Amino acid sequence: MAARSDIDSQNIPAHVAVIMDGNGRWAKQKGGLRIFGHQSAITAVRETVEAAAEIGVRYLTLYAFSTENWSRPAHEVMALMQLLVHTIRQETATLLKNDIRLQAIGQIDSLPASCQRELAESMELTKNGSRMTLVLALSYSGRWDLTQAAQKLATEVAAGRLAPDQVTEQTITGFLATAGMPDPELLIRTSGEQRISNFLLWQLAYTELFITDLLWPDFRREHFYDAIHAYQRRERRFGKTSEQLTVS
Repeated sequence: MAARSDIDSQNIPAHVAVIMDGNGRWAKQKGGLRIFGHQSAITAVRETVEAAAEIGVRYLTLYAFSTENWSRPAHEVMALMQLLVHTIRQETATLLKNDIRLQAIGQIDSLPASCQRELAESMELTKNGSRMTLVLALSYSGRWDLTQAAQKLATEVAAGRLAPDQVTEQTITGFLATAGMPDPELLIRTSGEQRISNFLLWQLAYTELFITDLLWPDFRREHFYDAIHAYQRRERRFGKTSEQLTVS
């Protein structure tokens, strides 16, 4: 298992994304309700945020609640929303102390009013944080993100403010929910599932994947270091050959 001292401080990914998976299975293994798994996952979130900020990650995006999660049993969704409100309120002071800015992406207006209020207050309080930006993906899906970007582009074209041949990859990127952020260089997924689950579909085009069998409530800072260390041992070619990278 990697330690912080094993990490090359000159090769830290600017943006790390995390699919926090396995809370329900973890709770079932412990003989508890699914919400017990979600409650127990807070420690994993806290340690991951702290570890990322400490080593110099600039953006950390956590897939906290997908649009598909709305189809879960109503009592679980309600409990999740209550937990979200409580956690945001509880952790805001820590974010301020550590100079971390909170942002959110997704269909935020679909969240309960109490969640929207706590989220807005925390984002306002932490808006000047410059050490790291913590991005919560809430009621988010990659397909929704691409759809809303396409709608905005269509509006611009219809209004004559943008010609069709002016639509480029950069233009599309600028209309995504993550506009202004670098694409993730590393995606961490817990629970061993081998898929990206409708998360940041455009942004993950060249992202390195790190998949661990650990269930999210068991994830700790040393596991985050493992993922960073694995990322640093890889050669990122972006379609080029190893020889081309050596020459450049």
